[in-house]
Amino acid sequence: MQILPAIDILGGQCVRLRQGDYGQETVFSPDPVVVAKSWESQGASILHLVDLDGAKAGRPVNTDVIEAICKEVKIPCQLGGGLRTDDGVHQALELGVSRAIIGTQAVSEPDWFAKLARQLPGKLVLGLDAKNGKVATEGWLDVSSIEATELADKYSDLPLAAIVYTDIAKDGMMQGPNFDTTEALAKRSPHLVIASGGVTTTEDVLELQRRGIGACILGRTIYEGVIQLPQLLLQLSARTD
Repeated sequence: MQILPAIDILGGQCVRLRQGDYGQETVFSPDPVVVAKSWESQGASILHLVDLDGAKAGRPVNTDVIEAICKEVKIPCQLGGGLRTDDGVHQALELGVSRAIIGTQAVSEPDWFAKLARQLPGKLVLGLDAKNGKVATEGWLDVSSIEATELADKYSDLPLAAIVYTDIAKDGMMQGPNFDTTEALAKRSPHLVIASGGVTTTEDVLELQRRGIGACILGRTIYEGVIQLPQLLLQLSARTD
């Protein structure tokens, strides 16, 4: 079970939103680089970065911060938020991230996404953000008519690094993830499914592990100390040794 601490960047600061609402922002640190180094020192093996300004702008915005994080940590980073063009994706990879997460454009331009995924095998992550099972786009500002599982099926043959599945209704609420939908997606997809949104307690993580989910993203819960990352990683290691 892989744990990805989330670093959401807005205006150059490390923040967390509730249910993707830019009006419900909590600033956890003015320096995301310090935060990144802290999670690395606590045992994280990969970081999940989100350019929240980029998600609204449709292009990378917090590039200096992202590049600084990639230079200062030795572990890989994946990045989401506003990656909707060839140039944007290549720019993200040039900043030093290992994987680029694409959500909105995978919905609106499926042929483009498929072509780019084949050009960059193992470098793209499909970002499936859903509300009531429907894919949300444009930084969660719009909800489409496409089922999340339907979109995942469409890209099952692509050489993706993973799928990040986020339940918007759960995100930032610290009320537990959507276990059933995440498990169903993991069972029908050949790709690694990363659970995101609402994962709050150690038991939540262990339940995801029991259900065969290979990775999860932790946000508010580790920032507020509900889960202590080193202890969680020890527990997960003990269960797999």
